[in-house]
Amino acid sequence: MYTIIEMLESIRDFRELGGDVLVLIAWTIFFMWVLIIERFIFFRTGLKARIREAFEAWEARPDRKSWEAARIREAMISRVSQSANTGLPMIKTLVALCPLLGLLGTVTGMIEVFDVMAVTGTGNARSMASGVSKATIPTMAGMVGALSGVLFATILERYATREVQLLEDELTMDH
Repeated sequence: MYTIIEMLESIRDFRELGGDVLVLIAWTIFFMWVLIIERFIFFRTGLKARIREAFEAWEARPDRKSWEAARIREAMISRVSQSANTGLPMIKTLVALCPLLGLLGTVTGMIEVFDVMAVTGTGNARSMASGVSKATIPTMAGMVGALSGVLFATILERYATREVQLLEDELTMDH
C-alpha cells in the first residue's frame, strides 16, 4: 500500500512540474492508447470473423464471373477494409496532436519564465526553474506519446492493409 502512495505522489509531483498542459497531454495519450488497444483486439477477433464471413459468402455464390459478381466482390472487400481501417484516422490525429500539445506546454512554460524575469529580474534562477520545467516536461511527454503512437499506428495500418489484400487475393473470380 505504501508503494502505491509513493507512486501517486511521484505522479502528482511530475504533473506539478509539467503544469496544466501535461494533464491534457496525458488524456490525449490515454485516449490514443485506448483506440490502439481496441484495434489490436478487433484485429484478433472481429476482423478475422468478418474476413471469414466474406470468404464464406463468396464461396457460396454460384456465379463468380459476371459483372454483377465482380461488384459484389468489391463491396465485400470494401466492407472488410472499412471495418479494418475504422479508428486509424483518429489514432493518427491524436499522434499528430501530441507534439503540438507539447509545444503549447513549451510556450506556456516560457511565458512563465519571462513573467518571472519581468518581475524579479534575470538574477533569480530558482524562480525561473519552475517555468523551465513547465516548458521542457510537456515537450518531452508530447514527443514520447507521439513516438509510441506512430510506431503502433504504422503497425496497425500495415496489418489492416495486409489482411484486406489477402482477402482480395482469396476471393477469386473463377469458378
